[in-house]
Amino acid sequence: MTAPPYVEGHSLLDGRIVVVTAAAGAGIGFAVARRAVEEGATVVISDVHERRLAEAADALEAMAGSRPLALICDVRHEADVQGLMDAAVAQHGRIDVLVNNAGLGGDTLLVDMPDEEWDRVLDITLTGTMRCTRAALRIMEAQGHGVIVNNASVVGWRAQTGQTHYAAAKAGVMALTRCSAMEAAGSGIRINCVSPSLAMHPFLARTSSDELLESLVGGEAFGRAAEPWEVANVIVFLASDYSSYMTGEVVSVSSQHP
Repeated sequence: MTAPPYVEGHSLLDGRIVVVTAAAGAGIGFAVARRAVEEGATVVISDVHERRLAEAADALEAMAGSRPLALICDVRHEADVQGLMDAAVAQHGRIDVLVNNAGLGGDTLLVDMPDEEWDRVLDITLTGTMRCTRAALRIMEAQGHGVIVNNASVVGWRAQTGQTHYAAAKAGVMALTRCSAMEAAGSGIRINCVSPSLAMHPFLARTSSDELLESLVGGEAFGRAAEPWEVANVIVFLASDYSSYMTGEVVSVSSQHP
C-alpha cells in the first residue's frame, strides 16, 4: 500500500517558536521542522552533524523565505543543551514548543553488549531527552506556558531482539514524559510523547538489514512503513492547541498488529 497524499498546513502552530533536536537529515526531526514551518511556526533546529544541519537550514529557508536559527547541539553535553535553549530565547524571546527527537539505536544482543554501547544509547536517547526537557522547563515555567513533545518508540512497550538498550531508553522516555508532565502542569506546561512503530527514511534504510526491515513492515496493518511526515503530523497535533487537555500521554503512531 502506498502512502496517502501529503497533508497541507492549517496554521496549527501560527506564531509559535518551535525548537527541534536532531532535525538534520531526512528523518522524523526534519519532517517535524518542515511541518512546523508549514503550520506557521518559526523553528530553531539543532543536530550534531554540521553539514546536514546546514542543508536542513537551507531547505527550510527555501520554504519559509527566512533562515532558521540552526545550532550544533550534542544532547550528551549540558553546555550544548543550555546553549541551544539560551540562543533560542535570545533570538526569539521565548520557547513555545520543544520537540525532543534526538535518539540513538543499535542492534546488539544483550550478552554481547559492552557497557560503552549501553551507556551511549541511554545517554543520548533518555538522558539527553531529560537534559533538554529540564532546560526548557526552566524557561517555560518562567513564561507560564509551553509544550514539550518527546519521541519514543513502540519498542518501549514491545519486545524486539537486539534492542534491549534502545527499548529500555524509550520506555524511560515514556516514564519521563508522564512524571515530568505531572510536575509541569501547574505551570501551564503540557508534556506528551509519540511512540512510532516504523518510519522509513534513508538513515534507517542504510543502517538496517533488508531482512529486518521486511519483517518489521510485515507486522504493519497497512503493509508499509510510515512516512516521517505522518509521525510529524501527530507531533504537531500534540504541540498545538487541539490537544489542550492532553498531558502525560504516550500516543502510538503505529499500524502494527497487537
